Amino acid sequence: MHSFPVENVLYLSDSYKLTHHKQYPPGTTCVYSYFESRGGVFDEICFFGLQYIIKRWLTGPVVNSHMIAQAKVFFKAHFGGTDVFNDAGWMHIVEKHNGYLPLRIRAVPEGSVVPVKNVLFTVENTDPEVPWLTNWFETLLVQVWYPMTVCTVSRHMKTIIGKYLAETSDSIDGLPFKLHDFGYRGSTSVESAAIGGAAHLVNFVSTDTIAGLELCRKYYGSSVAGFSIPATEHSTITTWKKSGEAEAYRNMLTQFPEGLVSVVSDSYDIFNAVSKIWGGELRGLVLERANKGCLVIRPDSGDPCEIVVKILNLLAESFPVTLNSRGYRVLPSYLRVIQGDGISPDSIGSILESIKKDGWSAENVVFGAGGAILQRVDRDTQQCAFKCSFVTINGESRNVCKNPATDPTKRSKKGRLTLERNEDGEYVTMSEGLGDASKDELVTVFENGRLLVDYTLDEIRSRAEIDIVLQMREKKEAKEFIKRITRSTA
Repeated sequence: MHSFPVENVLYLSDSYKLTHHKQYPPGTTCVYSYFESRGGVFDEICFFGLQYIIKRWLTGPVVNSHMIAQAKVFFKAHFGGTDVFNDAGWMHIVEKHNGYLPLRIRAVPEGSVVPVKNVLFTVENTDPEVPWLTNWFETLLVQVWYPMTVCTVSRHMKTIIGKYLAETSDSIDGLPFKLHDFGYRGSTSVESAAIGGAAHLVNFVSTDTIAGLELCRKYYGSSVAGFSIPATEHSTITTWKKSGEAEAYRNMLTQFPEGLVSVVSDSYDIFNAVSKIWGGELRGLVLERANKGCLVIRPDSGDPCEIVVKILNLLAESFPVTLNSRGYRVLPSYLRVIQGDGISPDSIGSILESIKKDGWSAENVVFGAGGAILQRVDRDTQQCAFKCSFVTINGESRNVCKNPATDPTKRSKKGRLTLERNEDGEYVTMSEGLGDASKDELVTVFENGRLLVDYTLDEIRSRAEIDIVLQMREKKEAKEFIKRITRSTA
């Protein structure tokens, strides 16, 4: 296997930062910067992904003299023969710190759900000889915007699905399986698929993005973070020819006689497939899956708000339907529908609302999404920014910020920052060093080349859980407690 295009940490910064060590005022010994979401599509974010960046790039002796020599030659050529590379500064890190980075990173615990406009992590140098090091790694550290934003989008969709499940179903226990990640092929690279796929797995346990599972295993202590099932694609149906469509479906049921299977059924005519094949020719085979598994029928085209409802109604003509305690129709447990086309944060609520209006429970449907989760985001989705807010120059502490007259929304925070909870339990960022360090929610996760906190995916999932699940869990625990008390006093 070939190595990644970049392995040398000295290449992890934007080119213009090569000269910044000469641009700070003389006597600068400390540069302190922070990262935040200044606003965006969502009012709060679910923080995730910094640990991957730290473990992948920053932990251990990551700089050596060979890297420096290589970089010196490369950057001289890159800058047209001008020698601007700070080889003396990097050699200081090698000689004094054995290649470990003298930086301190304090961050909100991963999985935390934080309103926008709050500090999420801070970075500062711990060696006064290398104040430029803080913002050298801005380029790399800001890339946390991607997993953070994907995690936020995924969690938002979980909240929508959870709402409709709670309104139309007897139980929301199946929620973690309700949104399947189909985004591997639509990602810009294997690494981006891994990062985004892992971010989705904070909220759900359903995925086809194997790279995301691997990232969770290597960097978040989860041996198997998500699950999949046998499923067809159009090639495994159309190669049987249109005249063999029913045989293609029959083959799927006989090859996998137990458990869940997903079968794409719109290679030709989805309504014919549902009513004439699944509900007619193969009805007996479908019925045989009772107590043994579940057939999941997948449409892959058309307007989802119309298609899903029509499929449910066609299935009701051939299979027994019951009403749950909330008065909504439910297919038998061996039959479900997965909508994997056109699913996004904007569409999923409309689809669920159309299902609900037609008297169907949300438990009948599973969703799949690809680009809308992993690719339809950028750094401006949540207006992510990394800014310097404090420096020390000749022993003098200075609170600094940017405040552009042309755009007040880009005004940055001043001074040392803490993230605290107010009396209502809400997050608030204290600036200009006025916060109470004992109340700071930021945790030192990295210092002098060493990872100090190693979050597991289970911990992160627990923090990220949506309110409706927590409320349901509390109600269930309260009922069980009452039952125990009743038994003990009987």
